Amino acid sequence: MTGGTGSFGRRFVATILEEYPDLDRLVVFSRDELKQYEMSLAFPIEKYPAIRFFLGDVRDRKRLLRAFEGIDTVVHAAALKQVPAAEYNPMEFVKTNVLGAENVVEAALDAGVKRVVALSTDKACAPVNLYGATKLCSDKIFVAANHYAGRRHDLAFSVVRYGNVMGSRGSVIPFFLEKAAKGEPLPITHPEMTRFNITLDEGVDMVLRAIEHSQGGEIFVPRIPSYRILDVAEAIAPGEDHPIVGIRPGEKIHEEMVTDADAPMTVDFGSHFAILPSASDQFLEKHISNFKGELVGEGFRYNSGTNRDFLSVEELRELIEKL
Repeated sequence: MTGGTGSFGRRFVATILEEYPDLDRLVVFSRDELKQYEMSLAFPIEKYPAIRFFLGDVRDRKRLLRAFEGIDTVVHAAALKQVPAAEYNPMEFVKTNVLGAENVVEAALDAGVKRVVALSTDKACAPVNLYGATKLCSDKIFVAANHYAGRRHDLAFSVVRYGNVMGSRGSVIPFFLEKAAKGEPLPITHPEMTRFNITLDEGVDMVLRAIEHSQGGEIFVPRIPSYRILDVAEAIAPGEDHPIVGIRPGEKIHEEMVTDADAPMTVDFGSHFAILPSASDQFLEKHISNFKGELVGEGFRYNSGTNRDFLSVEELRELIEKL
């Protein structure tokens, strides 16, 4: 997998090694040699003979091709992700998130890979920031890649789109915890702000489901709860006053994962949604009949602010204590 030394990558690798002990080869591809070294200590090759660590960057197509040799399934998790950084370094995000996606597609086609699942973000849905725009481009590249495959009916590209991963590096909860540990107030960007929330295990499960069920071209969206930013602050520093500092460049008050424009091609499977390629009635019918789904209906939107499932302060506190 690309970006394999990140928060998601480490949990995904741990899950795969546990559930598939007879795996032939598991390649962890990333550009951070320190994280690879630390991860190799956690997953020593003596205990896990299938694991291999590849230093490389998704900007380097030749290195990707080498890493993909003999690989059946690729999970693409590598990306630049910080919203404010993207606003001030746009071309770096384009090189990694957009051109890197193209390189993954080309290398997968040339290496004979059979399944590619790319990780996306709620910020790719109706984006207002540069990071979200690059991930939308990435999503479009992976969906369209199914046409590039030509006669290779054994190859499928799909996308998994989800919200904030609880406790991941650079996210709000570790930031708030650090502030609280220092006795500092927790800065609130906007009192009405909401976000989708997913745990690492739920993210891993969604990717494994996509690998198993993808026909090619789907954007899989898990059904997950939302939280209010003020509730997160209350869970971490109860009873304290929190200064309002204003929205950062490129931020939304609420995030979306399915827009009303996506609704006509979105199928509800209960635990998740699948946004299917447009103008594909046969593909739509196949998903509805084979996988027991139903269309969400015209005008449907999946928005963190209008989500029917919100985490309470106590639920947030319990989840944070488990991190």
